Amino acid sequence: MKLCAVCGNEALKERRCQNWFAKFRSGDFSLKNAQRSGRPVEADETHIKAVIDSDRHSTTREIAEKLNVSHTCIKKKLKQLGYVKKLDLWVSHSLKEIRSMQRISICDSLLKRNEIDPFLKRLITGDQKWIVYNNVNGKRSWLMQDEPAQTTPKAEIHQEKIMPSVWWDYKGIQYFEFLPRNQTINSNVYVQQLVKLSDTLQEKRPKLANSKGIVFQHYNAKLHTSLVTRHKLLEHRLGCVVTSII
Repeated sequence: MKLCAVCGNEALKERRCQNWFAKFRSGDFSLKNAQRSGRPVEADETHIKAVIDSDRHSTTREIAEKLNVSHTCIKKKLKQLGYVKKLDLWVSHSLKEIRSMQRISICDSLLKRNEIDPFLKRLITGDQKWIVYNNVNGKRSWLMQDEPAQTTPKAEIHQEKIMPSVWWDYKGIQYFEFLPRNQTINSNVYVQQLVKLSDTLQEKRPKLANSKGIVFQHYNAKLHTSLVTRHKLLEHRLGCVVTSII
């Protein structure tokens, strides 16, 4: 501070003078800073491009790890180089206005119903879904802004897959099972699952199961709305709410 007061702000700081004095006394007369430990501040652009060319799906953190630089440095360099993330395969989907209005109307009616007769804690929701063992997902790749998105091969039509059927409420999953291999889901299989669900509810939630207040929700697939299914729901006192796919 005294040096700056006498010689102005361009004078060396006291700490810098102390560091140089210590270096000179040890016989080191170089004015360059010694190599510091830790990651370097900058990354070579050619190295960044090489990493991206080898794997377009690399994340910024993976690139930073490979080049031993900071994550912030990589993000800054990629922006300077003009790289952006693009999906390999983009499937656009937008709801028509009538579908959007239907969703708003349904949500509004359910909210109003819950105000008059609270039912959310009595709601049991069920669904099934095919899950393939090898699920091919669209990935994001590093590309220049004017480059076209990369392509991803479609999955095979006949893949090995399994169908779980799951029923849950606000406390979590109440019952699930997997469809046996080479078996087709239909109304007969579905009503057997409903019997097992009813038995499980008797065990896990007897107070709810013995009341007449269960609200059972599933979408309007044929196996959910068939006559045999509706009879089974009435038999086990599952008050049914069918939701359409919109």
